[in-house]
Amino acid sequence: MAGHQAAGLRGAARVAYDRFLDELSHSGCAALGYRVTGPEPLPRLCVKHLRGTDRVVVAFPSPRTAWILLVGPHDDDPGRDLYEALYELAGVRPRLDERRTKPPCCRAASPFPATPPLADSDLVDDLVARARSLAKSRRRLP
Repeated sequence: MAGHQAAGLRGAARVAYDRFLDELSHSGCAALGYRVTGPEPLPRLCVKHLRGTDRVVVAFPSPRTAWILLVGPHDDDPGRDLYEALYELAGVRPRLDERRTKPPCCRAASPFPATPPLADSDLVDDLVARARSLAKSRRRLP
């Protein structure tokens, strides 16, 4: 799903995404802005603001491996909103009365390098499978 979403980026949005990929490969979780708040597995996922309303959601099955799960706008239209897609993908959503915070993606581990919140391989595999299934079902809609 993320590959298809990223392939649709054009112009400045594509440049911002490509810069993010370079930063991610060099800096790991430090390239991400914050962790998502809410019920599990949301706090194991990180978000980066790319440009304007564009966001990217990433999971880390290990400190040196990142899976890009979603790329898209944070939009008022629920059919286009990245966070609505994320909640559908994760099968959970934050409570309306829950205070949303934006804790940093990386946990400082001085003197060691910062570490991301880990999402075990089974969780990442499940999220990727759900993303593929969601993408297929959306393509079938008229």
